[in-house]
Amino acid sequence: MGYVINNTLRLQKRLASSVLKCGKNKVWLDPNETNEIANANSRQNIRKLIKDGLIIRKPVAVHSRARVRKNAIARRKGRHTGTGKRKGTANARMPEKVLWMRRIRVLRRLLKKYRESKKIDRHLYHQLYRKAKGNEFKNKRVLMEYIHKKKAEKSRSKQLSDQAEARRIKVREAKKRRELRHVQKREELMKTYAKEEEAAKAK
Repeated sequence: MGYVINNTLRLQKRLASSVLKCGKNKVWLDPNETNEIANANSRQNIRKLIKDGLIIRKPVAVHSRARVRKNAIARRKGRHTGTGKRKGTANARMPEKVLWMRRIRVLRRLLKKYRESKKIDRHLYHQLYRKAKGNEFKNKRVLMEYIHKKKAEKSRSKQLSDQAEARRIKVREAKKRRELRHVQKREELMKTYAKEEEAAKAK
């Protein structure tokens, strides 16, 4: 019977799908009103039948994503990702290049931020930039530790050089004072000798 209905109402089904803007499989024709539907041979008649409820657009079939969501949550926890579930190589699944790009961008962003905030000077920036490119820093923490170490070394060497400079200045001033004392002593001795000589001549 279904075949007969489909065969006789093929035109009506096509017109209805065009009017309802859906596929032919989504069009439902009332099986109790086949004669009335068969008489409808224009879009206008079809629209009237749709209005009367003899022709209906079937609802969209449910395509649930609940299972997909559940699986996705499980995968985030690390389930269903064992060796049996993997198709590509480790490099195909998560390329080394992508990991490298992520890491180097993080490091370069940090270096740029430190340079702009005057935490490091341009010489140290360049040195660290080259080292980062040479794969010397595993992550941001290692780079930050290295920067702190370098800055501590620099401040220590500056402190030591300042101390050495202060010592040199102190020694220089002491030497000057000593020389001045020697000169003064010599002058005093010369004056006493001159007085003694004058006294001897006066006698």
